[in-house]
Amino acid sequence: MPSIVFYFKIHQPERLKHYTVFDIGQDPNYFDDERNKFYLDRIVSKCYIPTLNLLKELIKETNGRFKVNFGATGILFDQLKKWHPEVISLFKQLSQTNSVEFIGETYYHSLSCLMSERDFKEQIILHKNLIKKLFNQEPQVFSNTELIYFDQIADYIKDLGFKAILTEGVDRILEWRSPNFIYNDPKEKIKILLRNYKLSDDMSFRFSAKWWSEWPLTADKFASWLEAYNGNGEVINLFMDFETFGEHQWPETGIFDFLKNLPFEVLKRKDLEFSLASEVICKYPSRGIFSSFSPVTWADTERDLTAWLGNEMQKECLELLFSIEKQIPFYLKETWRKLQTADHFYYMCTKWFADGDVHKYFNPYDNPYEAYLNFRNIIEDLKLRIKPNVKIYIRN
Repeated sequence: MPSIVFYFKIHQPERLKHYTVFDIGQDPNYFDDERNKFYLDRIVSKCYIPTLNLLKELIKETNGRFKVNFGATGILFDQLKKWHPEVISLFKQLSQTNSVEFIGETYYHSLSCLMSERDFKEQIILHKNLIKKLFNQEPQVFSNTELIYFDQIADYIKDLGFKAILTEGVDRILEWRSPNFIYNDPKEKIKILLRNYKLSDDMSFRFSAKWWSEWPLTADKFASWLEAYNGNGEVINLFMDFETFGEHQWPETGIFDFLKNLPFEVLKRKDLEFSLASEVICKYPSRGIFSSFSPVTWADTERDLTAWLGNEMQKECLELLFSIEKQIPFYLKETWRKLQTADHFYYMCTKWFADGDVHKYFNPYDNPYEAYLNFRNIIEDLKLRIKPNVKIYIRN
């Protein structure tokens, strides 16, 4: 009986305001509250409230048999607390159903795992404490920013008490093997749940694509695809952005009707069930080793870091940001961490995306070079704010 694990990534960055060279040394406020509220208002209205209410209804109507996992960043909760506390109330109601699990994340949707083990772990602890405070849950499963995984990550998160991690089912690593089983890291410290990217993208990316041979996608058809894995898979991991519902796929596409019908189509098939991530790691053994020395992600066809670190602008900005880590005073640490958010580096990306580039809806820049200059100006101001005569360098 394959277990279906739904994981919804929920995140919005604090976008930077237009910051010119003339603002350096003059303006200590880097973030565009007006724009951030505008985007959040839109997403709350189009996605968060209708989808969370629908999930609550589906859990009730299935007597708790429909289960979902949320990966919500701390930086999102900070904005919801400020502008939309009613959404946090909905999350709390869902958390009390015993059919919802909150996955561990980096608080600021950070790329810190690539640059600073210390800050990476500190952000994870901050997020764990937030989830405990808001929902009285202690995450047992971790999802890194953009599902970034490399073997050393297993050591980091094992130290923090996690039992498993979510990442991408990368073909070049799996080769002939299936993502529909649980794996271990090379040292067998943690279990690894791998995203079935084909089925996940069928829903999140191709759902409204009229060029697709399987369009239109119905709940009955999708459930039949899931059922076909019976006997050839133990866990089917469907990981996607929560904004799939109502934002990336507009209501007019039928995405809400699809979601409304899917649990019932799945559950009427006796060989399928929905599970929480913490349940499947206890239910199923590991079926092998999943190992990658270099980072993998869920981005585009390459499944690597090129969306965030594929050009010199992105690399330079990340290196500059972390070169001042030891000089950042406590009162600037939150600001410094907000600048680590992966979205800022994504906006500097110059590659073309085969996944439809869904993040373009929320990009405040006209081009990646504008994003780079804006970020560099802010870094220059931050250098002035820490202490006199700090030497800034780029690592070789």
